[in-house]
Amino acid sequence: MNRRTFLATATAGVAVSTVAARPATARTAADRPDAALSLDRRHVRSLDELRRALGTAGPGTVITVADGIYQVPAGQPIAITGLRGRPHRPIVIRSESTGGAVLTGEQSFVLTGSSDITLEGFAFRQSKGFEVPADCRRIRLTRNDFQLADIAGVHWVMVRADHTTLDHNAFHGKTTLGIYLGIEGAGTDQMAQGVHVYRNHFSDHSFPGDNGGEPIRLGVSPRALSTAGAVIESNLFERANGDPEAISVKSSGNLIRHNTIRNSFGGIVLRHGNGNRVEGNYLLSGKNGIRIYGNDHQIVNNYLENIAGTGVVLGSGNVRDHYPGEPPTSRTGNDAPDGVQIALNTVLDCDNAVSGESHRTLPPLGCTITDNLLMGDRGQLMNMPFQDGITWSGNLHWGAATDGNAPAGGFRRADPRLVAGPDGVRRLAKGSPAINAATRSYPDIDTDLDGDRRTGRVDVGADEYSRRPNCRRPLTASDVGPHSA
Repeated sequence: MNRRTFLATATAGVAVSTVAARPATARTAADRPDAALSLDRRHVRSLDELRRALGTAGPGTVITVADGIYQVPAGQPIAITGLRGRPHRPIVIRSESTGGAVLTGEQSFVLTGSSDITLEGFAFRQSKGFEVPADCRRIRLTRNDFQLADIAGVHWVMVRADHTTLDHNAFHGKTTLGIYLGIEGAGTDQMAQGVHVYRNHFSDHSFPGDNGGEPIRLGVSPRALSTAGAVIESNLFERANGDPEAISVKSSGNLIRHNTIRNSFGGIVLRHGNGNRVEGNYLLSGKNGIRIYGNDHQIVNNYLENIAGTGVVLGSGNVRDHYPGEPPTSRTGNDAPDGVQIALNTVLDCDNAVSGESHRTLPPLGCTITDNLLMGDRGQLMNMPFQDGITWSGNLHWGAATDGNAPAGGFRRADPRLVAGPDGVRRLAKGSPAINAATRSYPDIDTDLDGDRRTGRVDVGADEYSRRPNCRRPLTASDVGPHSA
């Protein structure tokens, strides 16, 4: 086997490492589509060479770091300071092969006042968290592997910069208090704008506590009223067991769509904030489903199956509407849901399909639960302690589970005639009573769970009957992370 050896010196700060030759399937710098576009390509083999290359980098520069293990000295991180690429000509710092350049020590890259920077293909093994600070813009982290030191209280990646992108990364192997990915912003009450998180693999967070081990935390309570405009889409969560909230939303105006959460304790929780949309997600064989607080959210086109708890929880509150300047004790409270739409979801074989909460005194107001397909053989399909603030219509019930306290005019019982596809998802068969049976129109929901068009009078549940091949399905490990297409 061919081997390449990198020799360390005290000034270079690179540990001695012998790295096996890349397997035939590994992605290399030359394989990447933008590698041939840059006229300024540099190959470095030590931390000193990397620092010198960064010192003269400009728009379009591509710096390739040779495979090896790089021990970054304490107090001497790899500074990316005042570097500015351009939106279509970023400065790219990449590993020679995906995961081939391993960064150890206290810190690796430290960003300050930089924009249009891409970090690609590294294995991060540092002991302190990685931060994208608020004075940066358009930073991209792509095809990296994050498994930082398993130290209690360390958040692995914290994003505060506007228009940050995280895609095709892997986060795995934490057993202690701390989150994989946090998104916040400048100051104490603002959120980073336009963050995009997609095609990442979040797995194996096993912190045993009750709180503080989220894979993604989108905001914190003091930032709840800040509109972030983040898009969290097409990510896979597996064995996300460090917190009841795999995706914890504590800000406003975000889109959570097309994610798959499988075999996990955590679900999707709108804990603080308003105007979020949760659409087209798969929650499969886990403990928690979707839980909702705050105002004007849309929960549509989601597919939940075999949740050992409740599929969808419309919460209650101890406060009614957060407001600017409210005391911290109020801001951390649960805001009773107002104006929430729960529509066109499919909830199958959960302990309870849809329920509310009774341990807080403020009920939901102005909410709608319409045209959902609820089926199961255990528990209740509907259990809503507060009913006066809810409008119901068109829900389709089936199975041995009881109807609970759903009002008689808000549902009907009929076999939806579901058929499991090769991906295990149960969809409508020809002749299903759910076809063209919705009782409301949904002008802002133009596709279903699979990407099929919804037109005219739409079908009940997350699936719109179609004979066409599905363009979406539950994600697997081969669809996400550093080595996916």
